[in-house]
Amino acid sequence: MTLPTRLPSTPYEKVWGTPLTEPWLQNPDHHKIGEVWFHASDRAPLLVKLLFTSDRLSVQVHPDDAYAALHENSPGKTEMWHVLRAEPGAQVALGLKETISRERLRDASLSGEIEHLLNWIPARKGDTFYVPAGTIHAIGGGLVLCEIQQISDVTYRLYDYGRPRELHLERGVEVAFPGPYTAPPPGKNGLLAEGPYFRTERLKVAGSATCPPRPVNSIYVMVQGEGTIAGQPFVAGEAWEVAAGDDCAISAKDAVVIITSTNFALQSS
Repeated sequence: MTLPTRLPSTPYEKVWGTPLTEPWLQNPDHHKIGEVWFHASDRAPLLVKLLFTSDRLSVQVHPDDAYAALHENSPGKTEMWHVLRAEPGAQVALGLKETISRERLRDASLSGEIEHLLNWIPARKGDTFYVPAGTIHAIGGGLVLCEIQQISDVTYRLYDYGRPRELHLERGVEVAFPGPYTAPPPGKNGLLAEGPYFRTERLKVAGSATCPPRPVNSIYVMVQGEGTIAGQPFVAGEAWEVAAGDDCAISAKDAVVIITSTNFALQSS
């Protein structure tokens, strides 16, 4: 058995970030942190982040694998968000209120009308949102999210509230689905999201739990509490990689762990 490995992480300041990052990230100098990236091995090919927002992120869309391979020499980007903290009135946007033409989508992105065409959804602690490639989306302020995604940084911005950043209208409009978003049915027994790229579960530990072995390396994100994982101490805000074939014992008085891995079952079927 190989002991789990605590993953190195990198924080990034963002204009929409916040100094309110604890308990997940100690921030004594009050930097406006927007993202923390965790760096897993090639045997766990997913990108896990923590997002901290004080303002709305840009309205954006990501391409699928085929388009990204052709135009960006990259995989596409399907992602999910699990809400760890939400201020009153916090929202995310997924899809549009109605189906529109791509020409109108482009015009609305230029004029700012798109902000009012978006389907804004209340976001509360414990909510999970699955965001397939092609979904027009935005994240509002007042949120802390655990984001899990394909390893890709291809983002097409459609609108950015007048901030002086580049937009990517031609490709963004081309890959976007310009209509309402259809949410997948809610998961059961701790399942948060499942699709062709990853499977993600939520585990609450009040005492001890042993997670069964998986056929692929998994990433354990400690989102609440402190305790031990395979005898090693952890605190909230860390991520650990557990090797394929290893079970994993977690002990904690009151902890919540997000467990994710590539979806071996779907990929091998």
